[in-house]
Amino acid sequence: MEINKLAEELCSDINARKEDIVEAAIVGNTAMHHLLLGLTVSQLAYSPYLPAASLPMHIKCRDIGLHFAPGAYTFFLPNVAGYIGSDHVAMLLSILKISNKDTILALDIGTNTEVSLINHGEISSVSCASGPAFEGGHIIFGMRAAEGAIEQIRIVNDKVQYQTIGEVPPIGICGTAVLDVIAQLYLVDVLDKGGRMYDKHPRVRLQGKQKEFVIVSESERQGKPAITITQRDVREIQLAKAAIHAGIQVLLEAAGITEKALDLVIIAGAFGTYININSAIEIGMLPALAAERFLQVGNAAGTGARMALISVSQREKALSLVNQIHYIELATVPDFQKIFVQSNYLGYYKQNYR
Repeated sequence: MEINKLAEELCSDINARKEDIVEAAIVGNTAMHHLLLGLTVSQLAYSPYLPAASLPMHIKCRDIGLHFAPGAYTFFLPNVAGYIGSDHVAMLLSILKISNKDTILALDIGTNTEVSLINHGEISSVSCASGPAFEGGHIIFGMRAAEGAIEQIRIVNDKVQYQTIGEVPPIGICGTAVLDVIAQLYLVDVLDKGGRMYDKHPRVRLQGKQKEFVIVSESERQGKPAITITQRDVREIQLAKAAIHAGIQVLLEAAGITEKALDLVIIAGAFGTYININSAIEIGMLPALAAERFLQVGNAAGTGARMALISVSQREKALSLVNQIHYIELATVPDFQKIFVQSNYLGYYKQNYR
């Protein structure tokens, strides 16, 4: 099991053995939680997407294949719903420790983006199917954030300025740069509000039947294929950002507030750590708020898991949080389809589409 390998690697860093581990805490999405515990997952694919188990669990490590100390236990934080797992609960546990603001929007952006609105003690949550585009998936030259990936892009005077991970020649673009390039193309009028690409820039060309914007040309890559962003790529990003925008919109409307009421927007997760907030605002994915109202916190789920590992009171607080959460299934929201369609438009966040 990969967890055993990871545990062994971590222990070796401190001259210990994994057999010295007497207790662990694990968080993850609901499907991962169920698979590790051997629970049925088929029901997660069908409405109403109910988890087989949602309460916290304290299980002997050996019963789930973890080769830790004899008698060691693993604590599993509670799940919220089929598409909001214990990782989001752990994130909430950690962010509530670092902020006492009255109204907080918390996002963990990924293939599935969980969003919670904490409004004067009341918590509402949604799960947004944002897809893999922000992680480089379904993008022609998309890749994970590894050496050689373009991570930042700017367009200045018809020239593309970019930065790669490791400062080596580019081989593709990761999610943060994809977000940047959409925002930049919108700002220089290569993309309209509907996401249509126009040939208003010397780097826009027709490749087959599809327009594309050349980020790094063949000549700049010494004869290798150009790195481009295509019209189809733009549509993939629009769908991803629309899912997040629509989820935020639903939470705000359910609470009867506007984005201006948000004291703080917390963005967690690996992708959220590195995104350019201005780019996300420019395309309308995030509310147009001042920079000081945003906080990027990295692996908040990992922090919450550590808190639960060492503190019984934090475990109790995690369960209390789950009992407070009002989960909103987006498919049941009246006019959600209309909200989602409107959310595809590029530009600053706009509320009240109905």
